[in-house]
Amino acid sequence: MIKIYSTQTCPYCVTLKEFLKEKSFAFEDVDVSQDEKALEEMVQKTGQYGVPVIDIDGQVVVGFDKEVISKLLGIKN
Repeated sequence: MIKIYSTQTCPYCVTLKEFLKEKSFAFEDVDVSQDEKALEEMVQKTGQYGVPVIDIDGQVVVGFDKEVISKLLGIKN
């Protein structure tokens, strides 16, 4: 399962979601600016407030690190 913690105003969040759509990966998108419980969950996982945060089957990546995300998803570049 892929879960993205994002905000509507974050350009890296948009890029991350476009990347996953291009690669045909389904994901749950949670807007932490609108969902206080999700924000608390994200901070508990990462210790910080920066977005995007992507949780791939329990592996958490802060920011749009294309190389790490691709590796976790088994995408060959």
